[in-house]
Amino acid sequence: MAHSDGKYPDFEVLREQAAALRRAGLSRRQIRDRLHVDNNDILNRLLEGEPPPEWTRRPNAKDDLRARARELRLEGWTYDQIQVELGCSKSSISLWVRDLPKPERKRSREEAVAIARRGWEAKLQIRDEERQQTKEAATQAVGNLTERELFLAGVVLHWAEGAKDKAYSHQRRERLQFINSDPNVISLHLRWLESQGVERERMRFRVSIHESADVAAAEAFWAGHVAVEAASFQRATLKKHSPATNRMNTTESYRGCLVIYVTKSADLYRRMEGAWYGIVGGATRQPD
Repeated sequence: MAHSDGKYPDFEVLREQAAALRRAGLSRRQIRDRLHVDNNDILNRLLEGEPPPEWTRRPNAKDDLRARARELRLEGWTYDQIQVELGCSKSSISLWVRDLPKPERKRSREEAVAIARRGWEAKLQIRDEERQQTKEAATQAVGNLTERELFLAGVVLHWAEGAKDKAYSHQRRERLQFINSDPNVISLHLRWLESQGVERERMRFRVSIHESADVAAAEAFWAGHVAVEAASFQRATLKKHSPATNRMNTTESYRGCLVIYVTKSADLYRRMEGAWYGIVGGATRQPD
């Protein structure tokens, strides 16, 4: 036990006591409290060579990785090197090898930084693969849509991105007009219109784009996407460009937005609006 002046008794005597307690099945914490040894370095020396009892091992611990990490640490590997080799977190490695002596530095700082960078790049690659797997699984889980599911999806999409009738307006605006810059969103909206019996002859197309962009190229792109002649497009809506505006969409991939207007669409608009409020009510209504 510790003396009143804070000094420990003969080290070998204390080591024998610690070893006996370890072999009796006590944990590090129990031995520390029993012998009043609060210094982890001294406790590590007292228990050196004494394996922990089985009951202290976590049932879900990665024993193989832990054993390999300890082997590599004894060979002089750093945390960064072990992380790259085993793909474990530094926190886990630290817990597994904290009782082992710290190896002498064998690499320069630049080499250590390079190893750490490779480890981080490997981790980013793993994260990206997991991200892609999650997306792919979600895509496969959707499967084919029923006509009802397609109708509801199109209603929600139009209410979010399409023009809406205004209750305060003196003139009714019950007509379908949709605008978006995402080709996938445009494709879904067109499929929805077709499912509701809207012929292509009733659709009018127009590009909305910054005046400083390539209008002709944008019209050619959208015409190809919706499978119509670019010459059939209505006159483009040009957005005034201000030099003070910090525009991010200045690359060659910028094609503005496509506006789709449907003639004689008041009835479909009303059904769309009614279905939207039905969706809201169905989602928020408390079950009986």
